[in-house]
Amino acid sequence: MKLEMLILFRLFFKALDVTPVDIFQKMSNLEQRAVIKFLTLEGVVYTEIHNRLKNIYTDSAPHRTTVCRWANEFKRGRQSIEDDPRSGRPATSQNKENIDKIEKIVMEDRRITIDQLADILKISSGSIHSILHDQLRLSKVSALWVPRMLTDAHKQSRLNICQQLLDRCADDEDGFFGQIVTGDESWVHYYDPETKRDSMEWKHPESPPPRKFKVKPSAGKLLLSVFWDARGVLLIDFLEHGRTITGQYYSNLLMKLRENIKSQRRGMLSRGVLLQDDNASPHKCQLSKKTVANLGFESLQHPPYSPDLAPSDFYLFGKLKDKLRGTHFTDDDELKTAATHFFEHQNEDFYKTGILGLKYRWQKCVNLRGDYVEK
Repeated sequence: MKLEMLILFRLFFKALDVTPVDIFQKMSNLEQRAVIKFLTLEGVVYTEIHNRLKNIYTDSAPHRTTVCRWANEFKRGRQSIEDDPRSGRPATSQNKENIDKIEKIVMEDRRITIDQLADILKISSGSIHSILHDQLRLSKVSALWVPRMLTDAHKQSRLNICQQLLDRCADDEDGFFGQIVTGDESWVHYYDPETKRDSMEWKHPESPPPRKFKVKPSAGKLLLSVFWDARGVLLIDFLEHGRTITGQYYSNLLMKLRENIKSQRRGMLSRGVLLQDDNASPHKCQLSKKTVANLGFESLQHPPYSPDLAPSDFYLFGKLKDKLRGTHFTDDDELKTAATHFFEHQNEDFYKTGILGLKYRWQKCVNLRGDYVEK
């Protein structure tokens, strides 16, 4: 008799396309909703109702937000404790068909939004979010700003030059990087506002978040030129107001640089100076090239549109501006003093790290087949 009853129960559940667990779960839900309805009509607040349910049902008690939702429904006059009728769609939208559809749409338009996907597929935004993050493991990121959209020719040039430089330093790495002198120009401002990250601060959960007004860099600024090697700074120059960097001006800086190398780096001129600068017009004009040759310097190849391969750009100027950022300077002299003080108070390891960063970036550029090196 027991066996017959068991068979009948199995046939009953199979016909309903549910399991016994589903039935008992539904009965438990209805029982709990009946309690919520009764206590709500008695005037008990939903927080107290939730606490009572937790005491009785422990881990199987409904979530606090669920209690709140049903309590509000009963306050508005709802009578039924049953779930509202649903459409004939599957119980879950996170099935293979929808996952494949979402992946295909996203691969065709990587800027599409969750709301747009929900509208196209008639699926809830929550299900779309879960499929994107949990199933497809996708995340939306901002585009990286790069100096230029590199062509295949640009990438090949970067790859070739980086590989040649790596080959050249392979035999005597210390000697090679010890000969490099690099230089460039950059604007420094009387006031450069903190970044959003710089202004982060700790707060308690109940405290309001700090506010920061958007501020632009000040109009007051100076054009700074710096030449340096693995041991430190060799020449600092601030361009006078109303002047611009020209081939003649740059050539004069190179002549000053040679005198400083002669006095500060004994023996370096005889070993040979490898000048690493970028392809700015004043650096590569005929007058500057002639000056470099006359001074006995050798210009290292530098691919166009490649600040990511210039130590002053990817290292030195960023460190300087991090230090100056957030400080107000009232005149040229204050700004010059602060910038000069920064350079003079860095140890030799600081500068060596920047120069040796070239090897890492050359290698990474080769590994990326000439594409930009982010970090």
